[in-house]
Amino acid sequence: MHWIAIILIGIAANLDNLGIGLAYGIKRVKIPVLSNAVIALISMIVTYAAVTAGSVVINFISPDFANLIGSLLLCAIGIWTLLSSRFSKQGILGNPEVFDEDKNYIISTREAMTLGFVLSANCLAGGIALGANGISAIWTVISIGIFSFITVGAGVHFGTLLTKTFIGKHSTAISGWLLILIAIIEIVS
Repeated sequence: MHWIAIILIGIAANLDNLGIGLAYGIKRVKIPVLSNAVIALISMIVTYAAVTAGSVVINFISPDFANLIGSLLLCAIGIWTLLSSRFSKQGILGNPEVFDEDKNYIISTREAMTLGFVLSANCLAGGIALGANGISAIWTVISIGIFSFITVGAGVHFGTLLTKTFIGKHSTAISGWLLILIAIIEIVS
């Protein structure tokens, strides 16, 4: 059951990255492979720190209670994600070029570092919850990194094509529902 959660958290934490990649693709802003790797690496580092922090919680409370708290936290994050996508359409999606400081339509590795920290915010709370559930830190980190790299790259590459799809239009809502699904799977397993 943990493998399903690890894969789903990798997808859920990075669906916003797909939306960001799409926004950059539409604006014809390129994110080179190295810059995309920097974004993925930062997400991995933040996730590792969060999962490690969450796993420390297990030392102070029973594993069953930690699992319940972690699952409820994931569910709360999913609900918050759904509500925030419903009430706020601002931010990077509305103005993706804000991170292209030199306005050359290419996200440099330095610019990718800033963007990576912003995008890794999704990984922070989810990582703490997964750590509290006792889910493997290393596999969660790898999942986050792989899906970050794939979603940003695919989003930029497909740009205007994917914005017209269901996933492109509703990436934040799908992310929220996936987090709720992960929480339910963890509660019943």
